[in-house]
Amino acid sequence: MNNHTKLSVNINKVATLRNARGGDVPNVLNVALDCERFGAEGITVHPRPDQRHIRYSDVAELAPAVKTEFNIEGYPNEEFIALVLANKPAQVTLVPDPPGVLTSNAGWDTVAHGEFLRPIIQTFKAAGIRTSIFIETDQKLIAQAKEIGTDRIELYTESYAVGYKKDPAAAVAPFVESAKFAKSIGLGVNAGHDLSLENLSYFGKELYGYLDEVSIGHALIADALYLGLHNTIQQYRNCLNPTAWK
Repeated sequence: MNNHTKLSVNINKVATLRNARGGDVPNVLNVALDCERFGAEGITVHPRPDQRHIRYSDVAELAPAVKTEFNIEGYPNEEFIALVLANKPAQVTLVPDPPGVLTSNAGWDTVAHGEFLRPIIQTFKAAGIRTSIFIETDQKLIAQAKEIGTDRIELYTESYAVGYKKDPAAAVAPFVESAKFAKSIGLGVNAGHDLSLENLSYFGKELYGYLDEVSIGHALIADALYLGLHNTIQQYRNCLNPTAWK
């Protein structure tokens, strides 16, 4: 049982802001290093084929500089696979969002796509890269994720974030059961999508001991506009700290 949940900061939105104006402000590498300095325990990027936020060149610059855990997530087409193998992050997270989608909106169907994913997972693991796959709370799909060889799953938490406002206990229950099940069959458990200062503490508390890492980008970067990056990262870290829970 893991009693510490790491915070990985997704810096895609920093790149979006840079790209809106051109040039190099804000500087993506400097922001990543500041995130680490301010308490982030990982840096996540999600490069897309159109490079509308994180560019492939950003990945090459970040890979040797990130000293915590570098996580590259994305859809495993040939270009993405080559990018990951060239830059050897600590973790790769496979997401079923083909080119053109705005943001991730579903987890993998590991039954339907298992034979597509299996050799890709094997390729990354052979390169010494921990592999995670984005998935929903269906335990059948989680069991199949284990069978095809992934090291971890990343639970897709949009339904929790939506349901939290109405009934937190009901919203989190499937995630608790899925995380416990995943751990029982030897999988690590990450989580991400729409986690925020509003809902993260409850999620972290309910999954305490079963949650290895959360990856948070949009909400965290938006909060930093008001609270400052250092303060924001500390607040998110505090949401995952058992001594701060009431």
